[in-house]
Amino acid sequence: MDAIDRRIIAELQRDGRQRLSDLSQAVGLSPTPCARRVARLERAGIITGYSARVDQERLGLPLNVFIFVELETQSRAAVSSFEAALRRFDEVMECYLMTGTRDVLIRVVAADLAGFDRFLEEGLMQIPGIRSMRSSFALRTMIRRNALPQGQGA
Repeated sequence: MDAIDRRIIAELQRDGRQRLSDLSQAVGLSPTPCARRVARLERAGIITGYSARVDQERLGLPLNVFIFVELETQSRAAVSSFEAALRRFDEVMECYLMTGTRDVLIRVVAADLAGFDRFLEEGLMQIPGIRSMRSSFALRTMIRRNALPQGQGA
């Protein structure tokens, strides 16, 4: 990746719907070489897709809950099984395998406390292999970035 590739990525993170002519002008290329670079970045898996950012509150999902999960065992099979079970739930927005005393951190969205309770009782608590869970409710989002920094890296 060179400086032009990084500018292309920065521009697409800012506005993934912009026309190729606008993108090429913003990065200082003509449209054909710019299109080739975008296609190469997509093939390389650097650009993984395009989507719309949606206001979760206006969509009726204002609640963000972070759940730390400790598994009974941390074997590869146990972690894979937990991950596969968790993928079934649309409420799970992010899930990270962690270091430290908690094994997994999950971000869940819900419409309200009753919806979160339903997710816990009918979903998460039904997954075998969980030793303990601790939930924290986000009061408000202080910072949320959708664009990755363009400084150092690969």
